[in-house]
Amino acid sequence: METLNYRFEQGRRSLSAEPRIVGVVSSGNLEVLIESTPLDGACEVGIQTAAVGFGPIWQAVISDFQERWQLADTRIAINDMGATPAVVSLRLDQAVEEMLGEAK
Repeated sequence: METLNYRFEQGRRSLSAEPRIVGVVSSGNLEVLIESTPLDGACEVGIQTAAVGFGPIWQAVISDFQERWQLADTRIAINDMGATPAVVSLRLDQAVEEMLGEAK
C-alpha cells in the first residue's frame, strides 16, 4: 500500500452538504469520501492505493480535478484498488456532483 497526500490552496468553491461516499473498494475500482471542513480555503486529498509507484499519475489526475472544480474547505479521502485514471476522474466528479445536487 502507498499513501499519497495533496493540498491545494485558495480554492473558490465551497461545498455545504453532508459527507458523501461514492464507488466501492474492489478490484479495478475505488471509493471516494468527500466532506466539507474548514481548511482556510484549501482542498486536501489523501489517497491509499494498492498500486505502488504511480505518484506522478495521481498528481496529474488530482491536479486536473482541482483545476476543474476549484474546491475550497474540502477534504477528500480515496481508497483505491487499482482504478484507472479515467475511473478516478469519474468518481471524483461524481462525488462533487452529488454534493452539489444535495445543496440545491
